[in-house]
Amino acid sequence: MKVLIETHGCKLNSADSQRLANEFVRTGYELADPGDVPDVFVLNSCTVTHVADRKARQSLTRARRAYPGTIVVAVGCYAESGTRELGEMTAIDLVIPNTRKSEIVSIVSSRTGLEAPASGSNNFDTVRLLGRTRAAVKIQEGCDQVCAYCIVPKVRGRERSIPKIEIIEQVQSLSSAGCLEVILTGTQLGSYGFDLEQTGIVDLIRSVLEETDIQRLRVSSLQPAEFSDKLLDLWNGIGKNRLCPHFHIPLQSGSDRILERMRRRYTSRDYLEAVRAAKAAVSDCSVTTDVISGFPGESEDDHISTIDVLTQAELADSHVFPYSVRPGTSAAHFGDQVDVDVRTLRAQELRSLADAMAVKHRRSFVGSVRPVLWEGKRGTSGLSDNYLRVRLEPPISANATAFAKRTGTGLIEDVRIKRLEGLQLIGVPAGQPN
Repeated sequence: MKVLIETHGCKLNSADSQRLANEFVRTGYELADPGDVPDVFVLNSCTVTHVADRKARQSLTRARRAYPGTIVVAVGCYAESGTRELGEMTAIDLVIPNTRKSEIVSIVSSRTGLEAPASGSNNFDTVRLLGRTRAAVKIQEGCDQVCAYCIVPKVRGRERSIPKIEIIEQVQSLSSAGCLEVILTGTQLGSYGFDLEQTGIVDLIRSVLEETDIQRLRVSSLQPAEFSDKLLDLWNGIGKNRLCPHFHIPLQSGSDRILERMRRRYTSRDYLEAVRAAKAAVSDCSVTTDVISGFPGESEDDHISTIDVLTQAELADSHVFPYSVRPGTSAAHFGDQVDVDVRTLRAQELRSLADAMAVKHRRSFVGSVRPVLWEGKRGTSGLSDNYLRVRLEPPISANATAFAKRTGTGLIEDVRIKRLEGLQLIGVPAGQPN
């Protein structure tokens, strides 16, 4: 029995898909290779916007057309929020919401008949399951913050932390299997450990660095209030050259009035102070963010405030989304919804600013040397430690084959950056003459 898992949305979903793949394999399934016709197609869906919902429906319909005899399964956040809607689609055989996440493999197996665990070792090639040299490890999920626009608390529940020993074991397992970078992910990373004894996010990161040999550790997202000296000291202390110099700090709006209405727990000043603290503490770091345009009640002045904050922050990347009404959130009931065309126009303006800042940030690294983790074939595409997309200048040197054999399929290589093409940095191996 072969299973194909497609993942939409955030790194938390990537971590869930990785764990789901492991459970399928342990039960006796094989992961489908490119070109295979799977017996089971699983979509791990996202529902953060109406666009994500539409993308999920399109993917499920496409899978039914491509694999007429395959069991098509919808899981994840959209399966939780849109259970009835998805259940009415003829393309889908099973809809399994997040509340039954632990039962996914057994529910699917009741349809395939493959219910007993396979005999033999549970060891498997984790990196092959991921299909890449980077992996996401979930340290907590759920959210107690309940922002006005966000459906996540409804589809993922209350905050709960994964025990530290389980996280350490998973990171070391991935490292032992050949994975070179792990991303610690969750809905509210900074609240990690509130429901456990004598641990928190700083202690967890330190413990992972001390008790595993993972080469690169990345932290996916932190709130402005979480940028303490103790946290940032990790990057220049025990985590030096292993903790990736990249911080994702969600902004959402640069207007304090809108932030309060969104029920965010910081001001624009708090945000800028966190960005400056990160840049001051960790040299050459990249800071990325999320922004929502056209939140209910947003005026032109509020929009200009967001532009001003982004300009001051000088970020590496900004993921800009027009506000999307999510049924079940308080913002869906606000009477002063912004016209869709205005939301779209403001999003375009913010993206133009974000693109200009992204170009400026990347150009600042031309002439420097950065360690790059190749994803797939060496030289075609990789990520620097500070989360910039890099490729080697063609033609790749004649010793590439020998290099790959010596280092393996997942390579971390020092690359000298020569120029910028679009938003991709082009370089040569640091030891190669210019």
